[in-house]
Amino acid sequence: MKYRERFDRRVVREDVWIPTQDGRTRLHARVWRPADAEASPVPALLEYLPYRKSDWTAPRDAQRHPWYAGHGYASVRVDIRGHGDSEGTPGDEYDAQELADGVDVVNWLAVQPWCTGKVGMFGISWGGFNSLQIAALAPEPLKAVVTVCSTDDRYDNDVHYTGGAVLGIDMLAWAGTMLAFASRPPDPANVGADRWLPMWRERLAALEPFLHTWLDHQQRDAYWRHGSVCEDYGAVDAAVLAVGGWNDPYRDTVLRLVEHLPGDRVRGLIGPWSHQYPDRGLPPGPVIGFLQETLRWWDQHLKDQDTGIMDEPLLRAWLTESVPPATSYDVLPGRWVAERHWPSPTVTWDERVLAQDPTPVLVRSPQHTGLDSGRFFPFGNASDLPPDQREEDGRSVCFDTAPLTERVEILGRPRLRLRLDSTTPRAHVIVRLCDVAPDGSSTLVTRGVLNLLSRHGRDRSVEWRPGTYETVEFELNGTGYAFPPGHRVRVAVSDAYWPWVWPHGERGALSVVPADSAVLLPVRETTDGQPIRFEDPEQAPPLPVTYDRPADPRPERLVTHDVATGEWRLEVDPNYGGSRTYPDGLRYEESASETYTIRSDDPLSASAVSTWTIRLRRGEDHGTAWDAEIVTRTELRATRADFIMDSRIEARSNGETVAKRQWHRTTPRTSG
Repeated sequence: MKYRERFDRRVVREDVWIPTQDGRTRLHARVWRPADAEASPVPALLEYLPYRKSDWTAPRDAQRHPWYAGHGYASVRVDIRGHGDSEGTPGDEYDAQELADGVDVVNWLAVQPWCTGKVGMFGISWGGFNSLQIAALAPEPLKAVVTVCSTDDRYDNDVHYTGGAVLGIDMLAWAGTMLAFASRPPDPANVGADRWLPMWRERLAALEPFLHTWLDHQQRDAYWRHGSVCEDYGAVDAAVLAVGGWNDPYRDTVLRLVEHLPGDRVRGLIGPWSHQYPDRGLPPGPVIGFLQETLRWWDQHLKDQDTGIMDEPLLRAWLTESVPPATSYDVLPGRWVAERHWPSPTVTWDERVLAQDPTPVLVRSPQHTGLDSGRFFPFGNASDLPPDQREEDGRSVCFDTAPLTERVEILGRPRLRLRLDSTTPRAHVIVRLCDVAPDGSSTLVTRGVLNLLSRHGRDRSVEWRPGTYETVEFELNGTGYAFPPGHRVRVAVSDAYWPWVWPHGERGALSVVPADSAVLLPVRETTDGQPIRFEDPEQAPPLPVTYDRPADPRPERLVTHDVATGEWRLEVDPNYGGSRTYPDGLRYEESASETYTIRSDDPLSASAVSTWTIRLRRGEDHGTAWDAEIVTRTELRATRADFIMDSRIEARSNGETVAKRQWHRTTPRTSG
């Protein structure tokens, strides 16, 4: 990593308040810009998040915002209403108020004396989401967007549902995380020693767990269509650079955006990365000079300079070579490939029947199938990726090709067509595509889920008629992967996948007719054009943050099995960074855990719990002493008829209780 300490233009930083149109609420912003920008105005770049610029994202912000400023931009980091140091109360994800405030910020930036009037937005995950969503609202100054690890489909490609099925692992975990995050107080160093506590009380009083809302909407309805850019790609007028990673759950958005947005306003980039910016050096690599690549995008669309970025292929994607299974790779082997069009004429469908035997095969997986699924959101940690899939394969029904006689490269979203029957009106089917080496090891390549209730559309729930065979077809997640000669392609079919997929309330079985079922592989020609190259990564100097290194760290993922009861237990430490101390004296302590339990024979035994403890404190030697702590717990379980949710918060200041809140909620299982 190269750290750039000197730039052509000297950089200054200032904190400002940005008014919103309601006239009552101001958003807190941090602006890095050239010192001479009022004399020589520059375009503005906006990153707009709920994750607290003063502490949680501060190390990441320091890598990129000053760097952009040094290259002739005003780079602006804004806390969303009710989060961090901004005024107001927190709302739902991407609600109308958040997006309206974002439009206000874009328009405010455009009229500042240091701005040329042109604005870009960028962000990863939440910031990538709202960049796209605000672009679809088309504020006039917003000319370009860089959206990283984001989605255009809030229902079927987010943390709530997949294939119409409840995402047990992140429906609960992310709801628990956001309950804790939304409970954090503003920093008195930024909002004032006399204001932070009243602001905090107001936030805590307004909180409602996201989990309640998400499970109230189990089909694709107006709630999910709001903010889903896929509803109307034509609404996006800004130029969009869409970036993703094959090890991130949002990579399919890149493929959809390059297919549906006008080719003169979009480019796609998919690397081997996890849920991280591609310049941060977190596994899996290779790392690239991502800031330099985005600078080409900004200069092209905000400064009207021909940087050659629009001469790049429509889609640049990493094609991964076959690898032995592992939960982390420093660098994945492979190469960059280019596609001038998407869908690509170099990619054709190779349809392979699962087996010639017309005899139905019974699929009845134990409920703990899926414990080796890996993390839904890989963050570059040691236990992120799925381990050897042989145990999962043993809990599934597998269909293998003969050993391949030649190399097979796939790029895109494989499809499964299954002829099947279900013994119960409600069921799931899960398919994993694996690379089986001659030694028998099984590497997960990609996977897909279908809730059979949603087989006729995600906006409706249609029960199965047991005893009736139907043909269903669905996509797996996108991938770029090369199967070498001598390896086999495995299609593994199960009807359970815990904790990714919350099980239906009764245990049944599927009957699959192999001769009438097939996998459709998007096979790519192996010819390549000009080599694709990126610069080495470069950033601004890192923020001097001190991280704790516990002497006895707990496991990131621990699976235990009670043989007597048949209960399986998965304990997860999400490891978002732990505890740390900032240069301004702020001590930020964070501890989280997720626990998922299920008995192998009972879908109603499923339970998921998320707990968080966060403490923020600063000593008198750094100004006014400050000590605030939040403890949260969120639990989800279900009967055959209902989901049951229990959540609670306790907030303390200097050891004294500021607020206690508790919720108990049930909601009918309409599709989940």
